[in-house]
Amino acid sequence: MTPRLPDAFLGAPLAHRALHDVTDGRPENSRAAIRAAIAHGYGIEIDLQLSADNQAMVFHDYALDRLAEGTGPIRIVPAGTLTKTPLKGGDEGIPTLPEVLELVAGQVPLLIEIKDQDGAMGDAIGPLEQATANALAGYTGPVALMSFNPHSVARMADLCPDIPRGIVTSAYAEGDWPLNQTTRDHLRAIPDYDRVGASFISHEVADLTRPRVAELKAQGANILCWTVRSPAQEAQARQVAQNITFEGYLAPHPG
Repeated sequence: MTPRLPDAFLGAPLAHRALHDVTDGRPENSRAAIRAAIAHGYGIEIDLQLSADNQAMVFHDYALDRLAEGTGPIRIVPAGTLTKTPLKGGDEGIPTLPEVLELVAGQVPLLIEIKDQDGAMGDAIGPLEQATANALAGYTGPVALMSFNPHSVARMADLCPDIPRGIVTSAYAEGDWPLNQTTRDHLRAIPDYDRVGASFISHEVADLTRPRVAELKAQGANILCWTVRSPAQEAQARQVAQNITFEGYLAPHPG
């Protein structure tokens, strides 16, 4: 049976990469941003990348340069070094997934995006999915898993069959993705939804009127979206999406 997305994910808005604001010392995916999201009662969306020693690190980019006081691929650096690598705009190192799970501790919903490790949305994946499953063993708070790569979602169905899972979806416009046209056309059509046992999608906010999104919603899929950056954009997104992932403002709590 496909696990359904808990109602908690359809209530409070989801803070994109946690409630980050470097002007206040809260970098993306940092412990400070996570603590702030919890304090505001928001759900939290985080990203996972793989360390050199196959640990799940809470970090968005494939390279350290933009977000951390380091350079080069995160994948070639051991977790012990990454946890001591300061995030730019803050005073903390890059957190591991177990550290974040301990910090959140079920207080708010946690939406985890597993970043594609194949490089072309193919099936050369596995270590990050296994590290994620290992970290989640015994976690009892509301949690859901998603990835742009359907192979990753399918792997999580095997590793964590009881945890709700979804596909992150997009218009896959040419120039926005380092993927060939065949791959972009395939992913844009969201053909893997049933195959991977998904119960939701998180779709690109500017593309929510796509007929395939309406089709999935009519079939019972929950529709989330990324990334809302203003109240006006939120109002438009909520005509389709049941909840939003947001950043750059304080989204109101429904009700």
